[in-house]
Amino acid sequence: MRQSIGRILLSENEIFQRVQELGRRISDDYRGEKITIVCVLKGAVVFLADLLRNLDMPADLDFIQVSSYGDETKSTGVAKIIQGLTVDVTGRHVLIVDDIADSGLTLRHLKESLLSKRPASVKLCVLLDKAARRTQSLKIDYVGFEIPDEFVIGYGLDYAGRYRGLRYIATLALPQE
Repeated sequence: MRQSIGRILLSENEIFQRVQELGRRISDDYRGEKITIVCVLKGAVVFLADLLRNLDMPADLDFIQVSSYGDETKSTGVAKIIQGLTVDVTGRHVLIVDDIADSGLTLRHLKESLLSKRPASVKLCVLLDKAARRTQSLKIDYVGFEIPDEFVIGYGLDYAGRYRGLRYIATLALPQE
């Protein structure tokens, strides 16, 4: 498994510090409000757990599972909802938490879907922004790090279900065929 790990882009300490900053900023922005955090499964779970520990405010949680990759390193271009929300978000402030934004297709689809449910607001929070791949117009309210156009693994991000448990974020180094 180690042979597929390329260079480390973000260390465990860099991630830890940035997630603390995001937690403070989100807490300040929503001071006095109660929010519903919608975590995009599966990749954002690690980020969400650390982010929650850094929020100084009440928050309800729900989970949604969307796929546009399958076992590939490039998006299929189709965002497919595998598991939907279990709570009513009408009139609530909603924060969508995802691991990475690249084309913007999945997050735009999710935001539009949630807006149709008439929440008070919908904002986006991502650990990683790969803006070079953006094909959809998308405002991301909270960004951990901007990264280059490379496939990354670790800290919840996977390739074919592997590497989620790495404490850092690295590039994927697949053998040349």
